[in-house]
Amino acid sequence: MDKRTTEKEAVAELADGMTIGIGGWGSRRKPMSIVREILRTDLRDLTVVTYGGPDAGILCATGRVKRLIYGFVSLDSIPLEPHFRKARQAGSFRASELDEGMLQWGLYAAAQRIPFLPTRAGLGSDVLTINPELKLVKSPYADGEELVAMPALELDAAFIHMNRADVHGNGQFLGPDPYFDDLYCMAAKRRFMTCEKIVDTPDLLKGGTLHTLKIHRAMVDGVIEAPGGAHFTECPPDYGRDEAFQKEYAATARDPDAWDAFRQKYLERGSEAEYQEAVRKR
Repeated sequence: MDKRTTEKEAVAELADGMTIGIGGWGSRRKPMSIVREILRTDLRDLTVVTYGGPDAGILCATGRVKRLIYGFVSLDSIPLEPHFRKARQAGSFRASELDEGMLQWGLYAAAQRIPFLPTRAGLGSDVLTINPELKLVKSPYADGEELVAMPALELDAAFIHMNRADVHGNGQFLGPDPYFDDLYCMAAKRRFMTCEKIVDTPDLLKGGTLHTLKIHRAMVDGVIEAPGGAHFTECPPDYGRDEAFQKEYAATARDPDAWDAFRQKYLERGSEAEYQEAVRKR
């Protein structure tokens, strides 16, 4: 099956109030062309599940998020995402701060279609204090250990970005880490993968790269060829993080006028192609 589609068609499946997962990690291999497409819509009241980077910052800063479920929100070279911090301090969304392992376990529970998974992650920390809805569960075996019952993080839709893909939905990462993109896909009802380049299926196996094929076609409903689609986050070996652009973006959190100008110059473009052209011309 040829699953090629576009960012516009994928985002058109979303509705206000949905829960979406965004793959990648911090400012690394984020499906940013999807984030930019969301900004071209009137979507509101989203619940976003993410190991957050500029995806979280931009969506929170533009008022699209009702609830953010995250293990962290970082730009990597800038430890705390400043637009996220500003929105968090303003109380503009409901924050669900989790241990990184708890977030992974919540996605895994959803992927397995079970209501929760027990974990030691979070025990002895304020995670349980700031998330009073989390429950503990006692082991039914002789040990009787009390563990956190991490609820399944069920997603209406998931978006990930890969280096390569074929038209059928097989995806390949070529960088140093797969992150948890496979779990996002397995936890979601609808799954969309942007990629730097669509290639013929045999090309995914060149050079003994079987271990890089974490995403298989049964996990994916739509494939989008989006060269530069992770910008300004990194997508090695295709490109590194655009540190100059990231610094420009981060600095606008301190100045509403600068943020408005940045949005008009880059984020409020009518298409992804126009965004990429604006970046090249800067």
